[in-house]
Amino acid sequence: MTADHPAPPTTPEQALAIVRSRYAQPKLPDGTAAPMHVHEFDIGYLVYATFPPTTDATGRPRPSAPGGSKIVVAKDTGETVTVPNYPTEAAIALYRKQQQARRPNP
Repeated sequence: MTADHPAPPTTPEQALAIVRSRYAQPKLPDGTAAPMHVHEFDIGYLVYATFPPTTDATGRPRPSAPGGSKIVVAKDTGETVTVPNYPTEAAIALYRKQQQARRPNP
């Protein structure tokens, strides 16, 4: 397999390696790499960065910055697809819906 078409992943570590080979590493405000997490589900791996909560000058928590995305790596092909930065189960549900829409009707 080539870098453009990697072998389908069989472990979370392989899915993370595919993401790291295709996407920029998210950074924390201090410039260090953000921790990456992988959530395995039946048809793929959801890969995403986590960021610590931020606080204002008085120590009160600030809301998370809007935007961002998570990446799904398909178990059967190694294809990557971005989904919005939704909670884990909602991101997986959206991916499933997108995949069903892509399948031709019999």
